[in-house]
Amino acid sequence: KTVNFGIVYGMGAFRLSKALGIKRTEAQAYIDSYFARIPGVRRFMDATLEKARADGYVSTITGRVRHVPTLNSKNQQMRNAAERMAINAPIQGSAADIMKIAMLRLDREVGPKATLLLQVHDELVFEVDAGAEESLGGQIRAIMENAVSLSVPLKVDLGCGQNWSLAH
Repeated sequence: KTVNFGIVYGMGAFRLSKALGIKRTEAQAYIDSYFARIPGVRRFMDATLEKARADGYVSTITGRVRHVPTLNSKNQQMRNAAERMAINAPIQGSAADIMKIAMLRLDREVGPKATLLLQVHDELVFEVDAGAEESLGGQIRAIMENAVSLSVPLKVDLGCGQNWSLAH
């Protein structure tokens, strides 16, 4: 998880080495290997930055805009922070958009049969009547997996338990 999110959000070898407790050269090898194995991630990052530099902003899957005015700054620290923000915003913002769409559909279609208690990042916690877990779980999964149409499938894992810990 540290490698996946760290690299995508601009973590360099120095920070990755500290996070993983490994040598900087080993961290750089992880980064190089990651981009060699998944070159589409590098292409996405490069294209996102190129468009953001030209437009001055990035946007989410639903068109929400995040302005990035310091992307062309002469100050390297400000520019690096803006680059991380420009790459992060479409990813995390789109994830939030998808979750909001799913939550609105869940409210309309599942309604009072499942009480939404909590959202934690990409996870929803519901309270449902005993015995209704399987049928409502299937309905919730279908709504969430079809919240938006993407070129790759959205997959939803379900867990059930008397509390959040047991549901994992």
